Amino acid sequence: MASLPELLQQQADRFPARPALRFDGRELSYGDLIAAASAVAEQLRIQGITRAGLAGDNSAAWVIADLACLMAGVVCVPVPGFFSDSQRQHLMARAGLDGLLCGDVGAAGQALGFGLHLEFLSVRAEPARMHEGTAKITFTSGSTGTPKGVCLSAEQMAATSLALKERLGQVSLSHHLCILPLATLLENIAGVYLPLLMGATVELASLASLGMTGSSGLDSPRLIESLNRIQPDSLILVPELAALLVSAAEQGHLTTDGYSFLAVGGGKVSPDLLSRGRACGLPLYEGYGLSECGSVVALNVPGDERPGSVGRPLNHIRVEMGADREILVQGNAHLGYLGDDENCQRVIHTGDLGELDGQGFLRVDGRSKNLLITSFGRNISPEWLESELVQAIGARQAVVFGDGEPRPSALITFQDNRSPQDISQALTELNQRLPDYAQLTAVYVRRQLLNQAEGYLTANGRPVRGQIQSDLPALLAKAFPIYPNTTDLNPPGGSHMAFFDRLQKETAEARNHVQGAPVITAIQEQRFRLEGYTWFLTQAYHHVKHTVPLMMACGGRLPERLEFIRKALVEYIEEEYGHHEWILNDLAACGEDKERIRHGRPDTSIELMVSYLYNQIDRGNPVAFFGMVQVLEGTSIELATPLGEQIQKQLGLPDQAFSYLYSHGALDQDHFEFFRELMDSITDPQDQQAIIDSANMVYRLYGDMLHSIPLAEQQGEHRHEAA
Repeated sequence: MASLPELLQQQADRFPARPALRFDGRELSYGDLIAAASAVAEQLRIQGITRAGLAGDNSAAWVIADLACLMAGVVCVPVPGFFSDSQRQHLMARAGLDGLLCGDVGAAGQALGFGLHLEFLSVRAEPARMHEGTAKITFTSGSTGTPKGVCLSAEQMAATSLALKERLGQVSLSHHLCILPLATLLENIAGVYLPLLMGATVELASLASLGMTGSSGLDSPRLIESLNRIQPDSLILVPELAALLVSAAEQGHLTTDGYSFLAVGGGKVSPDLLSRGRACGLPLYEGYGLSECGSVVALNVPGDERPGSVGRPLNHIRVEMGADREILVQGNAHLGYLGDDENCQRVIHTGDLGELDGQGFLRVDGRSKNLLITSFGRNISPEWLESELVQAIGARQAVVFGDGEPRPSALITFQDNRSPQDISQALTELNQRLPDYAQLTAVYVRRQLLNQAEGYLTANGRPVRGQIQSDLPALLAKAFPIYPNTTDLNPPGGSHMAFFDRLQKETAEARNHVQGAPVITAIQEQRFRLEGYTWFLTQAYHHVKHTVPLMMACGGRLPERLEFIRKALVEYIEEEYGHHEWILNDLAACGEDKERIRHGRPDTSIELMVSYLYNQIDRGNPVAFFGMVQVLEGTSIELATPLGEQIQKQLGLPDQAFSYLYSHGALDQDHFEFFRELMDSITDPQDQQAIIDSANMVYRLYGDMLHSIPLAEQQGEHRHEAA
């Protein structure tokens, strides 16, 4: 079989003047690309480089350096830009790099031309054993803090590229845009080698110019604008990006008539997402693979696809089902892992569960291991993060979850009296030490230990993940959430891929005003009185009675482009109608006069909060209403269930006095998950900012109300208008 450089030379001989790479408003022909890579290869030989790291942004220089390493027989080790400093140091030391190639502007080292620089490295430690025949070492995203290096041969990468070319033989591709980092093996092989073997043009742009930052940060409007301007006919997408494109297309923001093939892989893909994409003109096709198999194992293509499957396996490999339905792959295997003494076995045990149907289509159902895969395609070992949570912040128990989500979350247990602010600070400090893809989006704090009797722990104290996942909604309803700050991955004006995550981040300071209310500590210290509880319920009545009217006002003011939000409001209204009467019944059970409260006035903070929301809906942007949803449902989860039981025990009140608190702990947990999905569907920057601004205002005003609740030692210090 011809090598990749030989195959590309054949393309250059056939189409010497055809554009191979397009970048920065310039083009590099097939003939010039081969010439440039050959020149750099010669420089690497002269310098005696044998193992080179390849760092930097997506660029023509990156591609030239990668091809030059293949031509010169230099082992190429891509260095992902989203790795943490410790992970990069681990990679360079373990691979024994003697040089680092970089195409970034201002890079240090010797200039090689074509925007490339070579920095010489001194190997300080004995490098790990490398398998004979290794051409590239691709490091996984790091399911733990120390990523594993997969040794690939030049023959394996060529075989995968040719098998993909054969599978896509009936697809006309002429212009591919790389939007995943080139250090990602999938984009490297299927986004560069494959299009070049098909005679297409590969468009390269800095990730920041496309709105991409880190492994899971994105300015989504910038990406949509870039796609509409560049108009490629093919892309490689992870599920999170596919969801964004579908949402943008449904709202009319993304032009869809120029795409020929959009491959989706790297994590769970919803069949509903694929069908929605097809309905709005996005030709989404699901595939499946892993680095050990050269990045692609199976792929759906036009004319040969099956919904619910990841396609047929490529023709150069064989897929079988092993014990317990584990997917086994034979043929075109990697050479082994860097540092392992043994070569790879002929059969790769993927750890994924699935099924082959009678026509040879592969379905992937899940994993036999605990490994999580984010919607950006990053692998995470939950045990790794759980040990960090226990050791770094002192949690008694920790269970990490979030398979298929942009970032993981965790359920942790504390039995000391640390405040939410202290826990949040500790979590933020932990996040700053973690790689960006492993930073925790949300952490749900319990005070009661998970136990074996309920089926959540094994006899030796390990989490029973299946049972915990099954009961997760109920478990989270009895915990209060904390949203620790994550690394700022965004350029100025940018936003995280998931707007919900950005909303949590940009309201964190205002949320601390709520979490720092003295009432929370007073309840824990048993200094909470009946006067404080009835005062809180009175304020709750005076804002909850406006929830449905506010929803109706919002729905009436929404533009047609936000029809999907109007539909969501219909569901919200059905759920929320009449809840203010529940509160009056609770007050009656506490001995209060319902009618007096019904016709009374709220505290100034609540009156201002409600007035602010009506004004924003009527005179500003109506989606500002959802800033209130962010605050009230999130806060009720935090205050309702975890504190409700303590309040009832202290005050000795009947269950009839807690219908609002107890019901909203469970109801708002479900609502909040619905709210998260709804927020992630909002892509207009002005809509997003209106919600953020509103949430910050409501956090401030609602927090003022909580700070004013009368407590045992503060009798007589507050005057309230509710009475």
